[in-house]
Amino acid sequence: MTRKTKRTIWISLAAFVLIIGGAAAYYFGSILNQLDGLQKDGDDSPFAGIENVEKVNTPDPPKWEGTETVNILVMGVDARGLKKGEVPRSDSMMVVSLDPLTKKINLFSILRDTYVDIEGYGRERINTAITHGPNSAMQAAGDLLGIPVQYYVYTDFQGFIKLVDAVGGVDFDVEKDMHYTSKADNNEYDIDLKKGYQHLDGETALMYVRFRHDAMSDFARSERQRELLKAVTAKMQSTTTIAKLPAILEQVNPYVDTNLTLSDMWKLGGLGYQSSMNGSEQIPPMNLLKEERTAGGAQVLTVTNEEKLKQLIQDIIHPPATTDDSATSTEDKTASGDEQKSEQPAQ
Repeated sequence: MTRKTKRTIWISLAAFVLIIGGAAAYYFGSILNQLDGLQKDGDDSPFAGIENVEKVNTPDPPKWEGTETVNILVMGVDARGLKKGEVPRSDSMMVVSLDPLTKKINLFSILRDTYVDIEGYGRERINTAITHGPNSAMQAAGDLLGIPVQYYVYTDFQGFIKLVDAVGGVDFDVEKDMHYTSKADNNEYDIDLKKGYQHLDGETALMYVRFRHDAMSDFARSERQRELLKAVTAKMQSTTTIAKLPAILEQVNPYVDTNLTLSDMWKLGGLGYQSSMNGSEQIPPMNLLKEERTAGGAQVLTVTNEEKLKQLIQDIIHPPATTDDSATSTEDKTASGDEQKSEQPAQ
């Protein structure tokens, strides 16, 4: 190989490294820029118009060290017809629990008519908590589940549509025909879906997760929301989608607010990619739920046994040892004891 040929090879390799390095720098720089923009401050915050705004801004979430379970309240709202500065009630509330040790994800979808104590505001439906600010919503969700909720992610219908479209939609099995029309919002969010396995874009995915006009109403809808979110999460973990991450974040950025720091988002993104879905639950579950009426006559849902609910959540996030494990442990201890006895000298 001549000196000229070697020189050409080294120049080509150097150029290739520079191009790849530049592309990587642009890729990660774009991601960091978009992630940084998800935290809205001042007038850009959807909660800027809330009175006593200091309740919203304090306390700061704890620094996540990457070892303890992290719980994130994801809220979707319907902001149609509201004036600037008004905060709508949450249309859906879901707590995403990630365990960095087991790399498992659990979803808990909270029924929006669940009647709870909202600290500082009395007893209300849990979907009203967000109107007092995200701290109130996180506190209410955490008190109900018996776990610390450190973070929140807040978005509206448009943010959901943009996210599903940005990942290229999802292939999903719609379990039945779904049809609903409403003149109240000029038919902007009518629902018209046919039963069967099909590709859902942002608009049709929103139809699916919003539909509640059947016998099971919000109970069935919360299950649909969890299943659809699992499909979107799986799509987000694909190599193709990760390559498009800067463009995806750019699409959803205007519609999302969160208290996650840039560092937390970066660490949680890596954890989410490595993790798998463990399960999902409706909260409150049917066996711990009672329908009641408030003093004003409105129908709400109450928890029949709060301690049982909190224990259920703990058993899901941190499963107790199974009977087989206990038996194995007992056998090991017995065997160990027998060995010790056999090693003792005869008296």
